Amino acid sequence: MSSSRAEAIFCGVDIGASATKLVLIGDQGQVLARVVRHSGVDYAATAETCLGEALEQAGVERQHIAGTVSTGYGRQNVAFADAHRTEITCHATGCFSLIGRAMTIIDIGGQDNKIIHLDEQGRRRSFKMNRKCAAGTGAFIEEIALRLGLDVSQLDPLAEQAERSVKLGSFCTVFAKTEILAHLRQGEPVEGIIRGAFESVITRVLEMDTLEGEIVATGGVVAHNPMIVRLLAERVGREVTIPPHPQLTGALGAALLAARRSAPAAPSTET
Repeated sequence: MSSSRAEAIFCGVDIGASATKLVLIGDQGQVLARVVRHSGVDYAATAETCLGEALEQAGVERQHIAGTVSTGYGRQNVAFADAHRTEITCHATGCFSLIGRAMTIIDIGGQDNKIIHLDEQGRRRSFKMNRKCAAGTGAFIEEIALRLGLDVSQLDPLAEQAERSVKLGSFCTVFAKTEILAHLRQGEPVEGIIRGAFESVITRVLEMDTLEGEIVATGGVVAHNPMIVRLLAERVGREVTIPPHPQLTGALGAALLAARRSAPAAPSTET
C-alpha cells in the first residue's frame, strides 16, 4: 500500500498481561497489518514497537492514522490512543465483524477467561469473567510447560499423541505443579498429563457459564493450542468455531471502534 494514498487508517491495540496485539485497518474495514509481541514490563514501549512494525507492514506513515482505540489489561498505557474500551466490548465487536451471527464467545487469555453472549445484531446480552485466579488461563498452561521442562509450543502436539488424559485433581496452578510431580514419579506419560491439563482448562471454562448457541473460541491459548478447542467441542457435543487470527479479535474490535468514532454523524431528518 502506498503511503501517498489518502485512505484513512485506524489502529486497535490490545495490551494483555502476556501479549500485546495491534491491528491496522483501512476505511473499508480491511486489515492492513497485524502484530503480536510479548507485553514485557514496559507496556507503553511495547505498544510503540508494535505500532512501528505495523506501519512498516502496511507501508504507511504514522500521520495517516485517523484514530486509535486501546483495550486490554494495559490499555491506559498506550500514549497514542484516542480512547480506551473494555476487552468485553472489543472482543464482541471483533468477533461479530467476522462471524455476523448470535454467538457465545469464549476468550481464553493469559491471565483471565471471558464468556460473552451476543444476540443476532451483535449486541451484548451478558458476560462473565473468571475469578481472580490464573487457573484455566494461559498462565496455567505456561506453568505446566515450565514444570515439565517443555516449551509451550510443544504442548499441543504432545497432547494430540496422548492415549488418555491424566486427571489433575486441583485447578490451582500452585497445587497442580505439585500434583504433576507426583504423576511423573508414578510413571504417568507426559502426553497424558498435558492432555489432563488441557481438560482442566476446559472444565474451568464450563464452570463459568452456560454455553448457548454457536460457540466461538478466541484468545492466545486458542491460537497456540487448537487441541483445547477440539477437546472443548467433544465436551459440549457440537462444533466450536475458531475465527481467523483468534488472538487478534480484541485488537480488531478496537480498530473497528476507532473507525466508528471517526465516522461522520448521520444527517438529521428533523424539520
